[in-house]
Amino acid sequence: MWQWENATAGAVAGFATVASVHPLDVVRTRFQVYDGRGSNLPTYKNTVNAILTIARMEGLRGLYAGFYPAVLGSTVSWGLYFFFYGRAKQRYSDYGKKNLTPSLHLASAAEAGALVCFCTNPVWLVKTRMQLQNPLHQAQPYSGLYDAFRTILREEGFAALYKGIVPGLMLQVSHGAIQFTVYEELRKVIANSRYKGTRVDAQSSGELLNSVDYAVLGGSSKIAAMLLTYPFQVIRARLQQRPGNDGTPRYMDSFHVLKETARFEGMKLADILLFLHCKKQVKHTAFLN
Repeated sequence: MWQWENATAGAVAGFATVASVHPLDVVRTRFQVYDGRGSNLPTYKNTVNAILTIARMEGLRGLYAGFYPAVLGSTVSWGLYFFFYGRAKQRYSDYGKKNLTPSLHLASAAEAGALVCFCTNPVWLVKTRMQLQNPLHQAQPYSGLYDAFRTILREEGFAALYKGIVPGLMLQVSHGAIQFTVYEELRKVIANSRYKGTRVDAQSSGELLNSVDYAVLGGSSKIAAMLLTYPFQVIRARLQQRPGNDGTPRYMDSFHVLKETARFEGMKLADILLFLHCKKQVKHTAFLN
């Protein structure tokens, strides 16, 4: 039954994270898609300016745009991720009969990430679009989660719910795989270094660490994964934007996003986005640990 306990813990952590830092997520999403070329988004100078501008122009509703799909997506994602990850680890270890190697930890996390991505991509698409709605937005805004799904299905078809699925898969698979592999391996390293001369396996290492150790492990593994996978988030967010009034999407595919971003924005945008992401993920890690 421990898989269900992990799933519940992940779901609660996901909800707590969204409830506390959602305004930063709104700012991050808007920075991710803003390219300065006729965008329907206001121009923000930095994070503080963005929060103040959104609060002044759109009020508290603007800072919490897309809150319901964010809560749903985060709660379901983390719940499913911990459940799938635990089941995969149990299966690969022959139900506890052998210790997992780094490659099997990687396979477990990648498998869980892929399954979660297919289950939750429509929710993240709706969240992204609702976060981008603002007074300058030309299209009729979605009135809520249900209206967003209904409008997307009517105007764009079922396939639109899976826009950004390719970078989403790359993000989910690689991010989770890197994070949990680093986490598991660092846990064993810390336990073995603390109890020299004693071979500590993955099962017993969890009993030898304290809350500070887990906080360090969670933060280190999250930063490692974040640094290596963040560009996938930018690509996914740009692909998930709502099409223009003529029904034409701003970006056609992942390669188009890469080409246009490199052509018009270069590395400066990536630096800003990474800074915003770091601030959000540090708080996220604190809740998970």
